[in-house]
Parts: sequence; structure tokens; C-alpha cells
Amino acid sequence: MAAELRERKEMDPAFMWDLTSLYRDDEDWEAAFSQLSLKVDAVAAFEGKIAQTDNDGAAAAQCIRALLEAETELDLLLSDLFAYANLRRSEDTRAPQAQKMYARIYAKYVEAVTRTAFVQPQILSLSEETLKSAVEKEELAPYRFLMEKLLRQKPHTLSEKEEALLARFGEVFAAPGQIADNLQDADMVFEPVMDADGQEHELTGSNYILLQTSPDRTLRENAFRSFYKGYRQHINTFASTYAGAVKAAAAQAQVRGYASSRAMSMAGENIPVEVYDTLIETVRSHLPAMYSYAELRKKLLSLDELHYYDLYTPLTGSSGRQYTYEQAQQMVLEAVRPLGDSYSKIVREGFSSRWIDVYPNRGKSGGAFSSGTYHSNPYIMTNFTGTLDSVSTIAHEMGHSMHTWHSNHTQPPHYAEYTLFVAEVASTVNENLLVEYLLKTEEDPRERLALLNQYLENFKGTVFRQVMFAEFEKTAHEMAERGEALDPGSLNALYAGLVRDYFGPALTMDEEVQYEWARIPHFYRPFYVYKYATGYTSAVALSEAVRSGGPQAVARYLDFLSMGGSADPLDELRHAGVDLASPAPVHAALQKFEKVLAQAQELAAEI
Repeated sequence: MAAELRERKEMDPAFMWDLTSLYRDDEDWEAAFSQLSLKVDAVAAFEGKIAQTDNDGAAAAQCIRALLEAETELDLLLSDLFAYANLRRSEDTRAPQAQKMYARIYAKYVEAVTRTAFVQPQILSLSEETLKSAVEKEELAPYRFLMEKLLRQKPHTLSEKEEALLARFGEVFAAPGQIADNLQDADMVFEPVMDADGQEHELTGSNYILLQTSPDRTLRENAFRSFYKGYRQHINTFASTYAGAVKAAAAQAQVRGYASSRAMSMAGENIPVEVYDTLIETVRSHLPAMYSYAELRKKLLSLDELHYYDLYTPLTGSSGRQYTYEQAQQMVLEAVRPLGDSYSKIVREGFSSRWIDVYPNRGKSGGAFSSGTYHSNPYIMTNFTGTLDSVSTIAHEMGHSMHTWHSNHTQPPHYAEYTLFVAEVASTVNENLLVEYLLKTEEDPRERLALLNQYLENFKGTVFRQVMFAEFEKTAHEMAERGEALDPGSLNALYAGLVRDYFGPALTMDEEVQYEWARIPHFYRPFYVYKYATGYTSAVALSEAVRSGGPQAVARYLDFLSMGGSADPLDELRHAGVDLASPAPVHAALQKFEKVLAQAQELAAEI
């Protein structure tokens, strides 16, 4: 493992990804890029032709089939070109050639989207009778589910002129979120803060959470108070931007004939609003367990009062254990063993075939991600440093890659991409299997407590906290739809009340907590955060089933990974054994939280 960052050219190629399943080299990419305009022209040539087939289902089916085939070819080429340029740019963000490639394909992508934007509106402009007739024709059999999804949008699709008019307001609708982002990222400056030794620390939006994990409570408190002082000073602006975003969503929902902005947001994946409500109700019924966790945190940190700035710091000292990349590979392979030999074989192939760009180098993008296309291997970018978090990251991203691999090897191109609703399920299943494997093999009480704490923190951050956010969104949008004001006072009071509800009597409420809603960027993407909680609870249910349910549970899970976007996400999860129309999976996941909490309480009493 490198002791210090080196240049990309100095790195060992054995630990760098092999991009030849996409393109042999940059020249090969250039040759493919030269074909892109022809593919765009092939789709654009259909503009106006679909309308000529109205009142003739057979002709419409033939025209739509040819159009969708041309569009699929364009999408595949765009995906390959974009993925390669993005992966090359991620290797070294300073490299001018990669930057230029990325800029060129991005510009071409925007051009392609603009020139082919007519496809969906013009298909939906056909009469309902023609569309239903076309969908039943043999020509569209391979695209039937895709067409059925389009038909669902028919009642909410406006005339071509109205759709064009609405599209022109896209930037206006996005403005509140962009203003809030600019205010937070560019304009807000926070006062520096002192630690317990009197040393000064810079405070920024990007390092705030890092400071909140510090064992120095003085530093945590000072960072907390300085940070939210900045938000308090701008709270009127944040209330205006958020109210603007909520009102824009409500207006679009009304124009399109949806019952609410929430119903509109969930319709794209065909998720009933009852799933959202059931999630909130079920999590609320388990809040006493969250209160017990807050009490445990207060006890283990030896605090007279538990404040909001005490919620992120680890309950145990950080582990000094280091792992080699080879050890990490073996840990991941042992963790996923319950998923069967075929799954493990593909993971081994990923390790041996250089799907992964392992170590950091100068200029390399931070963080981690999984990428790849229908034609290529999955690819994983990580910055492995030998910590347990680094090992967990490999397990997580390999889960994404395995989902992609199974989908691409089973589904046709137009059904290979899975929806956001299920996107984090496979990654979290792998993470949970890793923690369970480590708990089974770890004997040191403090290390076990650290692992249990990680498990509990995942639940706290991904289930309880995201559902609290989801309830805030639901209430705020309902207030706007009733004509109530979304001013600082109402938004602050709503958020503070939810924090009290979700964290319970062990938490001493600070005045600053009420401003936290203003820093949550996902609120400008309405009704997205609940998917974190449904994804996590589904993953808990599935990982528990895999560990205890035998071959049938594994087979159902592998089927789920193979379904891509060929069915609605709720139906895909039902096939795997998780029915989110019922509270049962969420109950089961939170019972797992309670079990892990009991284990942590027992260990804490022994240490």
C-alpha cells in the first residue's frame, strides 16, 4: 500500500481498472464518437412520423418499434462513450485529455437529448385507442412493459404546445434549489471554532460532519453553534427558496392532474402513497427503540446531557486495525458466501479481471462509485486506505456492480437499468453481510461494540433520520397545498417538533436544531429521501432471509438482481420476498435494530 500519493503513471497497473471492455484506448473512443451524430440523426428522423399513424394501431406499432430500436442504439452508444470519458476523468481530474473528452461527450449528450425530446410526447399524443391497440401488437411485445408505463402517463400528459411551454420553465422551477445551493456552497462563511486546547479550526459546509465526529466535545459544540448561527442569519432566504420549490411542485402536480405533489413524484415508479404513509407509521411505532439508543449513547459517552452535537461521535475509539487489499478481498468473499457459489464466482472474476481502481493517486476523484454499461464489465472506483470503512466500501460498491452485472446479463438493453427505488438494496445487502460475518468472527468486546455501533448508526442515519426528513417533506407540501404559509416560524417549529419526536426525552434540545432543515439539499428533490429508508429496510429483510432462509431465499434474491427495470420496483421486491405494501418488512428490519441494540447494551455493561 502506498505510503504517500503518487502520480497515476507511477501506480501498479495490477491495481488499476482495465477499461478495454469499453474501448481499447482513447483512439478507439474517438472512432466511436465519430458515429454518434449518425445515431442522433436516425432517431431525429422519426419526428412527425408517429402522428401520421394515429387511428391505425398496426402502423403505429411498426413506427414505434422502429423508433425505440433506433433510440436504444443511440442510448447504448451514448452510455459507452459517456462512461469511458467519466472513468478516464476520474483517474486524474487534472488530465486535460480526459477533461476534454468528458466535455465533448457531455455537450453531445445535451444535443442528443434536445433533438430527441419529441419521442415520449409524440407517442403519447396518439389517441388512447390507437396506443392501446398498438401495445397489443406483436411488434411491441418486447417493449410491452415500457409502453404500459408510458400509457400510465397519458392522463397526465398535456398537449404538445403545453408540454413545450412547461419545459421552458424547467430552469425557473429549478432556481430555488440552485439559489439554496449557491448560498450554502459559495456565499455562506462560518466563524472559525476553538477546540478544548484553544486551537482554532476552520469550519465549512464540507467539514462540519467531520468535526461532529470528533472526540473533543468542546470542538463539537463550538462547531455546532457556529454552523447553525450561519443558517439562522439566512433563514428567511432559505424559507423563501424552499417555499418556492414546494409551490413549484404543487403547481406542476395540479396542472398535470395529480392529487398532490407527493403523488406526482411517486407515480414515475408506480409507488402508491400508502407505502410512504405506512413507512412513517411503522417507524414511529418503533421510536422507543431509538430513545433507548439515545440513552445508551448518553451512558457510553458519560454525559449528563445528550445534545445534538453528541449524535455523531463514535461510541468507542476508532479501531487502529489495518487490512491489505488482499485481506479485504477475502473478507468480502467470505461475507457474500451465503449468496452461493455462482455469486461468489462473479465477485472473484471482478477482483481478478481488474474491475476495481483500488488505491488513491494524485488527482484521482475522491469517494467511491460503481459504473459501467450494458456492453462492459461493471467498474468500481475506490480509494482504499486499509481501514474497515475501506473494506466496507468495496463490499458496498461490489453490491451495485453485481446488481448491474445480473441485470445486464439477463435483460435486453431497454430493461437493464433498475430504478432508484431499488438502487441501494444490493449494496446494503453486501454491507450487512460483511458486518454479520465480522460479528461472527470478532472476539474482542470493544471491536464487537464498534461493529454494533456501526450497524446502529446505519439504522439511525438511513432509516430513522430519513423517515424524519420524509415526514417533514410530507407535512410541508400538505401545508402549501392547503394554502398555509411556509415561513421560517412554521418550518422551524415543524422540524424541531419532529426532532423531539424521533430522538425522545434523552436528547436535550438546543435552539439551533430548528434550523437544520435548511441545510438538507434533498428537500429540493421532492420525496426522494424516503427511498433511502425503504431501500435499507428491504436490504435488512433480504440479508436476514439469505442468512437464514436457505437456497430458496438466495434464488429469489438473485432473480431480483436479474430483473433490472423489467417490472415495477414493488413487484421486483415482492418477487424477492419483500412486500412494502405491508408494514411487515419495515417491522422486521426495526426488530433487527432492536436486537442489535440489545447486544450493544449487553456488551456495554461488560466493558
